[in-house]
Amino acid sequence: MLHEFDLISQIRRQTRPSPRLTVGIGDDAAVLDWSSRPDCMVTVDMLMEGVDFTLDMATPERIGRKALAVNLSDIAAMAGRPVACVVALALPQSGGLELGQRLTNGLLPLAEEFGVALAGGDTNTWQGPLVLSITVLGEPTGRGPVLRSGARPGDWICVTGPLGGSLLGHHLDFTPRVREAQALHAATTLHSLIDLSDGLAADLGHILEESHVGAVLRAESIPISPAAHEMSRTDGRSPLLHALADGEDFELIFTLAPKDGQKLLADLPAGVAVYHIGEITREPGLGLCHADGRHESLAPLGWKHQFTSR
Repeated sequence: MLHEFDLISQIRRQTRPSPRLTVGIGDDAAVLDWSSRPDCMVTVDMLMEGVDFTLDMATPERIGRKALAVNLSDIAAMAGRPVACVVALALPQSGGLELGQRLTNGLLPLAEEFGVALAGGDTNTWQGPLVLSITVLGEPTGRGPVLRSGARPGDWICVTGPLGGSLLGHHLDFTPRVREAQALHAATTLHSLIDLSDGLAADLGHILEESHVGAVLRAESIPISPAAHEMSRTDGRSPLLHALADGEDFELIFTLAPKDGQKLLADLPAGVAVYHIGEITREPGLGLCHADGRHESLAPLGWKHQFTSR
C-alpha cells in the first residue's frame, strides 16, 4: 500500500539543490543560510477545496501553482525577495498520492522561476477535501520592506495592471508581481504597498486604515480587464464594479509623492506598467469620482471569509 513517504520521496527527487538550503527534505527541519541579512519575511496562505478552488474546474497543477503564487504575491506586496517555502498538504485518502504529485508538478516550475527553494513541509491524508498551506520565507531588499502604513495626504495612488474578472482564469494563472515590486522599489520611493487579493476597494481600504488617511479614486482612470467586460455581459454588474470588488487580481497598488509619480511615469522600469488612479486625502473614507463629476462613497467591497453564529 502506498503512503505519504512515497509522495515525499517523489517530491524529494524532483527538487533541485539551492545554495541557501544547507539541509533540505529528509530531516525533521530544514536549515537555511540567512547570513546575508539579519531579518526574515514570513507569509503563509491556505487554500481550501470548495472555497478557493474546485477540482472539477481546475487541474491540480494549476491549483498547486496558485498555492505558491499567492504567497509570492504577499512577498511582492512588501517589495521583498522570496527565498524558500514549506508546503503542508491535507490530501484525500482516495487518489491522494497522484493528487499530491500533480500539485507538486504545478508549483515546482514557479518556485524555480523565482529562485525559491522547496525546503520541506508536511503531508496528511483524511476523509475530507483537499487543503494546501504554503509558507514562504523571504528577505527585504536593500531599501527595506514597504508597509501599508506609509501613505500620506496628496500621494498618488497607482496600480500595476488591469483589474476585474479574475474568476475567468486569471486567479489561477497569474504571475506574482515580485520583479515589478523590486523594480519599483529600486526606481522610486514607495510610501505604501499592497497586493490586490481581496479587491481594489477592500485592499486600498487596508492601506487607508493602517495609514489613517482617506482616498479618492477616478473611475475613468481605473484599468479594467477584458475579462471584467466579459463577465459584465453575463451577470449585469458593471465592468467598473468588477474591477473594484472581484479580487484575486494580484496586481500591486502603491502610493508615492506626486513628483516621484511624474518621474516614474516618464521613465518606467522595463516590463512594468503603472496606472495613476487617484489620490490620498487627509479626510478619512474612500470615494469614487466619475467623469461627469458625480462623487460617491465606496464601501470596502471585496472578498471576506465569513463566520456564522452557532
